[in-house]
Amino acid sequence: MLRPCACEEVKPRCRAKHFNQGEIKMIKHVFAWIAALLLTACAQTPTVGETEVRYGRVTRIDNVQIDSSAHMGLGSIIGSVAGGVLGYQIGGGTGHDVAAVAGALGGAALGTAAQSRMEKQSGQHITVALNNGVVVGITQPASNLRVGDQVRIDGSGNSARVTRY
Repeated sequence: MLRPCACEEVKPRCRAKHFNQGEIKMIKHVFAWIAALLLTACAQTPTVGETEVRYGRVTRIDNVQIDSSAHMGLGSIIGSVAGGVLGYQIGGGTGHDVAAVAGALGGAALGTAAQSRMEKQSGQHITVALNNGVVVGITQPASNLRVGDQVRIDGSGNSARVTRY
């Protein structure tokens, strides 16, 4: 909400947006929540215990482009701040709060997507015929593997990696 300010004594036609103490407190809370969400999203749960290990032979290697592994980085931070500030300009009263949070979340998502498109790396989709007859495909950063190599696969899911043995 625009209101007269002290700078009108110096500049009679001040058009700056000035925030009252309640608005400043709310902005601080919104950005604190955004920071907490971003830090929580970056946390990784350590794995404890056994890891699945499988053995086989490489039957095919295809070169691919892999999105950045940094899911929450500078792009999401800049996007959330910009979205929060732009969202706060919409509405009045509690509408500021809702629009700021929605803008921050939307900005973070757009910033993350933009960052992952910009930070692609070379990778390989490796097809492995396991010793038990099952065929699996694993995508990982580029390595020095070749078709015919005897390999082991450590882990499973997104954490699976193929290495020569």
